Amino acid sequence: MRRHPEVLWAQRSDKVYLTIALPDAKDVSVKCEGGGLFSFSAVGVQGESFDFSLELFGNIVPEGSKTKVGLRNIICSIQKEEKVWWKRLLKSEGKPAPYIKVDWNKWCDEYDEKSASDASDDNNAGDEKDDGSSDDEGMLYLPDLEKARGN
Repeated sequence: MRRHPEVLWAQRSDKVYLTIALPDAKDVSVKCEGGGLFSFSAVGVQGESFDFSLELFGNIVPEGSKTKVGLRNIICSIQKEEKVWWKRLLKSEGKPAPYIKVDWNKWCDEYDEKSASDASDDNNAGDEKDDGSSDDEGMLYLPDLEKARGN
């Protein structure tokens, strides 16, 4: 019997973020294919196998995709081939599998992203230097952790 970990997703115009909730995962394998195929497999803490495959809504750039394996989850940043907002995560219409849910902590609406980029353009007017930061810096943002730290 195949087991599926909980998968949370969010998007920006250029990326899709998948957070796979699987604490202490071993033998993690993530594959991204240009046609929009995403495959995941891993072994859980008690030796059980977890795997799933997704046919994503649009094409992706496998070379631009990154995976970070943490103690509690696996975070995948998947670069879209075109900088557009997808109507949904999966190519197939209808309700997604019950293990796939929206990640409201990372979710950003199209309007919110435009507003944020406009504000940052205003703040950086005349400042052309590259500070070496990337779009993925906020990928591990956990608001509850900041609250706990008192920030």
